[in-house]
Amino acid sequence: MQPRNQLYTIQEALQWASSFLREAGTKDPRFEAELLLRHCLDMNRTTFLASLHERMAADALERLETLCKRRAAHEPIQYMLAEQEFYGRPFSVGPGVLIPRPETEILIEQILLRADQLWPAGEALQVTDVGTGSGAIALTLACERPDWQVTTIDLSAEAIAIAKRNSKRLGVDERVRFLQGDLLSPILQSGEQMDILVSNPPYIPSEDVDELDREVRDFEPRLALDGGEDGLDCYRQLCAQLPQILRPKALVGFEVGIYQAPVVADLLRASGAIDQVCVVADLAGIERVVLGWRG
Repeated sequence: MQPRNQLYTIQEALQWASSFLREAGTKDPRFEAELLLRHCLDMNRTTFLASLHERMAADALERLETLCKRRAAHEPIQYMLAEQEFYGRPFSVGPGVLIPRPETEILIEQILLRADQLWPAGEALQVTDVGTGSGAIALTLACERPDWQVTTIDLSAEAIAIAKRNSKRLGVDERVRFLQGDLLSPILQSGEQMDILVSNPPYIPSEDVDELDREVRDFEPRLALDGGEDGLDCYRQLCAQLPQILRPKALVGFEVGIYQAPVVADLLRASGAIDQVCVVADLAGIERVVLGWRG
């Protein structure tokens, strides 16, 4: 590995960072090194590739070294860059929220598809996202359906602050309401009802949380991961509350963990508030989304 003080060009800095991260055992050292280097240089990929032979500024090199050390300690790169793309849009993220995952985009797709089958285009629907985190689900739905009024609920004040920043960044803050509370408690207290309920709640069994990858276990909030003894605590509570909060025509969508879909589907049926249920698998064939609707 080339000593840092001998680096002169961006390409040499890239080679150094890649080697450093490879020795540290990160998942994709070449790709991660480029992301970190582009972040330090504030360059898109096209400009970066065209600038590989340019001289590397000393202050940018120091920033790169700092970031590489953080990544070598397995800090998630999304937290380091303070951003993660979701459904084609940039979301600010930080240690107070779960990092949005690509599989959650399936939940978005299924909610939009099923809603279009249940309601006429342009209908002003009331939508609630429980456990909103960064706001990835709620704000994406608000962006995709400008006629929807969206309510977000989270127990964490830090998560709400991040979601609010994202709502302003995406220009939907006037159509999104932010409530703090445990699951559906703020809605139950107000006596409101809704058309669509969507949630990606904590679903990792408690004893499995400590066995997760270091990047998840040591950095992402346990509050957003730990779903109780069998991982199903939140689904039980949400399904028990459905009869009180759903309108006569309504749609419910949950993201679930591996092997959980059949149980969550049964919980939806047992709620007495749902007529039909379906399960949707992700690209890896894992049953990832459970939908229920009535009317």
